[in-house]
Amino acid sequence: MTLPPMHRVVTGHAPDGRAIVASDGPLPTVVELQALPGTVFHEVWSTRGSPAPVDNGADPTTGPLTLPPPQGGTRIRFVDIPPDTEDFLRHGAARMHDAFAQIGDVAASTVKVDSPHPLMHRTQSVDYGIVIDGEMTLVLDDGEVLLRPGSVVVQRGTNHAWANRSGRVCRMLFVLVDGAYAPDIAAALAQRG
Repeated sequence: MTLPPMHRVVTGHAPDGRAIVASDGPLPTVVELQALPGTVFHEVWSTRGSPAPVDNGADPTTGPLTLPPPQGGTRIRFVDIPPDTEDFLRHGAARMHDAFAQIGDVAASTVKVDSPHPLMHRTQSVDYGIVIDGEMTLVLDDGEVLLRPGSVVVQRGTNHAWANRSGRVCRMLFVLVDGAYAPDIAAALAQRG
């Protein structure tokens, strides 16, 4: 099953302050990860800082693909995640450096020999992950949760992976908000290495 392309409308302001349509059409940045064929990032928008500047600035999605949100900012994207394959589960960890390099955050990968899934990673952000179509399993260091359309995960900077055991592509919507670990959590993570 092929999922439909995304349609984005961006509003703006005319010089006299009237609301206008600044752009209306397909997303300008849609990237399939070379190291993870079938994994497609659909970049919708991002903001820098809080409060976010309300302006008629340039499209922030046309630069290089980056996993985390900008410092003090947000990022919204859809991600199409193909089913896990036996080959991926056996050899996927070896490809993670390349996959995370393509999305601009090699340091996010936390995969180790004994990791519960080859895509284990962590970002210092609060992420809202919403299943739009298909099924996904959230994998944590301790535990898993099956997610279906309408499931929402509030991911608070924890080590995790997304496992697709359903046999078909899953589309998720992610909103990422830059964050900072509380001192006790930062200390515990530093001890874990």
